[in-house]
Amino acid sequence: MKTLIPNWLIIIGGCGQIFTALIYPYIRHNVFDWYNDVKQLKPLNQEIAKTYGRYIQGLNFSFGLIAILLPNDLKNGTHLAVALTGLIAVYWVGKVATQIAYYPIYQIPKKLTFKIGGYFMNFLFVLFAVVYTWLFIYNFIIH
Repeated sequence: MKTLIPNWLIIIGGCGQIFTALIYPYIRHNVFDWYNDVKQLKPLNQEIAKTYGRYIQGLNFSFGLIAILLPNDLKNGTHLAVALTGLIAVYWVGKVATQIAYYPIYQIPKKLTFKIGGYFMNFLFVLFAVVYTWLFIYNFIIH
């Protein structure tokens, strides 16, 4: 069975994930003033928050690198392809669900750049959720 999921779509998704990893520090610092908020925590909690931030950044970068370098392996129907695309799909679907459920109640600075950037980032998150869910379903069906 030949896949209908084009490699270029997986690679674009991978580039987008790497972009989110690279832009993450800028967003935390300039949009959310995250570092000043973290300074108000106890020292251990500061380190935990920073560590989780690095985990998010590292996962986004790693998922992107995997997509760019191994697009065919992400759609070959192996147990590993099912597991990995399932993991990444849940990660991004969870991100989108969190974005919808919790983020609208918070104030994001009103600058036009941040507003456009917010729409663009949400578009990317939905793209990642759709691509990886599609890959997971494809892998699960052909496996």
